[in-house]
Parts: sequence; C-alpha cells; structure tokens
Amino acid sequence: MQTKVKDAIKYALSVGYRHIDCATAYSNEAEVGEAFLETVGDDKIVKREELFVTSKLWNTKHHPEDVEPALKKSLDDLKLDFLDLYLMHWPHAFKRGDNLFPKNPDGTMRYDYIHYKETWKAMEKLVAKGLVKSIGLSNFNSHQIDDVISIASVKPAVLQVGVQIDYRISQVECHPYLAQNELIAHCNHRGLVVTAYSPLGSPDRMWKHPDEPVLLEETIIKKLAEKYSKSPAQLLLRWQVQRKVAVIPKSVTPARILQNFQVFDFSLTEEEMRSIGNLNKNWRYIVPMVMVDGKPVARDAGHPLYPFNEPY
Repeated sequence: MQTKVKDAIKYALSVGYRHIDCATAYSNEAEVGEAFLETVGDDKIVKREELFVTSKLWNTKHHPEDVEPALKKSLDDLKLDFLDLYLMHWPHAFKRGDNLFPKNPDGTMRYDYIHYKETWKAMEKLVAKGLVKSIGLSNFNSHQIDDVISIASVKPAVLQVGVQIDYRISQVECHPYLAQNELIAHCNHRGLVVTAYSPLGSPDRMWKHPDEPVLLEETIIKKLAEKYSKSPAQLLLRWQVQRKVAVIPKSVTPARILQNFQVFDFSLTEEEMRSIGNLNKNWRYIVPMVMVDGKPVARDAGHPLYPFNEPY
C-alpha cells in the first residue's frame, strides 16, 4: 500500500491536482512525503507555492504541549517546512500517547476530556510561528464550530492555491445520502466554506456493512451518468461543485484519479440537482462502531464532546 500511495500522489500531481489532504491517522504521511520529495520544488514539476497541503491533528495529541510536536512530526514525514492548513481531526480526545487508538482492558476506548478550545489556542500558536498558514476544524457540529469561533483570535480559515481567502473552513462527511443541508447553511451564515470528505460514500472501507446502501449504485445517479457520458463518481463530484462545496475524493487508481478531476465540462440542471439532493437520508458512513449486546452502536457516542449526538 505504501508504494500505491506514493505513486498515486505523483500521478495526481502530474495530471493537475494541487490540493493534497493528509492526516496523522491515515498512517501514510511518510509515503506522501516521498512523493513530494520527488515532485515538489523549484526544479521539480510542482512548485511548493502551487501546492496546498492539509493535515490533521489526531485525538491523542489534544493537550497544548503535544500540538506542536505532533505538527512537526507530520512536517517531517511530509518533507515540508509548513502546512497550508492544519485541522483538528475530531473535537473529542483520546488518552495521550503514541498509540492512535488506546484501549482499556475490556476493549473500549481510553478517552481524555480536555476541551477542544484549549487545543485550538495551542493551534493558533502554530500560525504565529509560521509552521502553518491556517487552521480549521473537522467533524465539528454547528454548536462546536460556534464555540471555537467565540474564543478564536485566529479564525478558522482556508487557503486556496497559495492565495489566502477570507473564509473559514469546516470539513465534514458529505454526499447525497448525508447532504448536510442544515450544517452547510449554518456554516455559510458564519462565512465558513464546507469541504466534503467521503463524497463517493467510501465504497472501499474495510468495515463497511454488506447491507448498507451503496451510493454509486443509486438508480438516479447511474441514469444521469449515462445521460452525460460520465461515471457515477463524476456525477457525485459535480453535484458538490455546483452547490459550492469543496470536495476531496480519494483513490489510488490512476484512471479514477484522472476521472475525478474531469468534472468541469458539464453542468446539472436545477431539477437534477434537486433529484440528487432528495436522496438524503442522514446516513453516515464514517462513524466508528462497536458491538454492544449484539447491536452496533457508535463507539464514541458517550464522550461529552462527541459531535454526532446533535442534529447537525
């Protein structure tokens, strides 16, 4: 998989991608860094100022004294001097340490209860030191977003291709089954740009349930894809682009990487946009689950800062 990640990044950069979304929890930043080392620089195919790199602070590094070392580890792995954007991956924390998923003897997660506002203040110092250009939030609900904005001296912001835009950013799972209309409206009202992860429904997840709905096989998506001579994935990405939601698809397959980039040569009608939006069923794919008494439950729902106990 390491070679696949490196090759995928190199190919994506060669066909025109310039926004690379990373995270400590993905456990592949060293491979991404190898690709950057070979392709990014004054004498390489991509200049650093053309590249927009995001990474994310993991749940075990929320204590203020852990934030800068965690960032510097990502920078070292990515072979970069700074990040364009650094996100807090989740609002709730795990027990401090180097184990990404610390557990109790009974198999439950070992949590920490430090507040994300303390973590945010530590992240602000990274901007002052020039280690990151901007900081933002991932998987935060509307109340938590407002909570951070209320105490922030460095507002959650997004950079695009080396140019600072006076917007704020929130990254969330978003696709037609989880349209996030209320959260997007809330973010827009506060000047935040929403970035959608898992826009294709994460069909390659290792933990997917055999009975869950498959977004790429939805009838209306397939029919519209045929109408426009596009793939179902391209239809889903175009839907997000037209609703002014930034989107970060994931693939290691060259043909799909190129295909995911080719969504700017057609437009959906208003009626088609509505028909795709009507697929919404508030279905989350990216929720860590555990079995309790034979039933699947959200693993972290008992944490007081867990974001998905709120409607949006």
